[in-house]
Amino acid sequence: MIAPVMHKTKNKANQTLADQVLTKIQTAIIKGEIPHGTKISEQELAATYGISRGPLREAISRLESQKLIERIPHVGARVVSLDINELVDLFKVREVLEGMAARLAAEHMSPTEVSELSSLLDKHEQSEQLQQGESYYQQEGDLDFHYLIIMGSKNKTLINTLTVDLYHIIRMYRFQCSAETARPQKAFSEHRRIIEAIQSGDGELAELLMKRHISAARVNTEQRLTAICSLKSLPSTN
Repeated sequence: MIAPVMHKTKNKANQTLADQVLTKIQTAIIKGEIPHGTKISEQELAATYGISRGPLREAISRLESQKLIERIPHVGARVVSLDINELVDLFKVREVLEGMAARLAAEHMSPTEVSELSSLLDKHEQSEQLQQGESYYQQEGDLDFHYLIIMGSKNKTLINTLTVDLYHIIRMYRFQCSAETARPQKAFSEHRRIIEAIQSGDGELAELLMKRHISAARVNTEQRLTAICSLKSLPSTN
């Protein structure tokens, strides 16, 4: 079995040049600053981030392994782009697996781990973007609410699936599809209720709340993408 990848926040002083540019490009992709389907130009990225081709290529290779960049025959490297059906399938898988993770976390997380989870939400609450209802961006690894719950499940199979195979693409769509009026605050409130269930050791309730949380995100995502597709299909008025 593959050992789970530990997404710990790194001190900038200990980061290599490739680490630093990886973090910058990864964040730009997840926030949609480099949109889905964008063709990757090494020349443009090197100029944008002031980095030579060597560290840049290492960063791009690692982004491929994270499934944020894909290589298409006769096209080259581009930012991954899922169609609406693929995205809905991804959310359905999340709903089941993260629901299970929440139930197991309620059974296995220590009081210290639950306290750290609660403290993390206190920090999230101070985010200016969240307070203004603009977005709910979470950094990766131990600064990510969902990640801590997955790790708290203590189930290696779940951890590998959700923090290795699917983690970064889930983060990308989780962030970009939450940028709707009131959704960031709703998502935060749902996180609070999930923590309360975990704190009380109620695995059944924690699983139910997590499933509802991800289901709401899926419905929101479907509505947003359907609306975007409808707009794109409208005839031009020019």
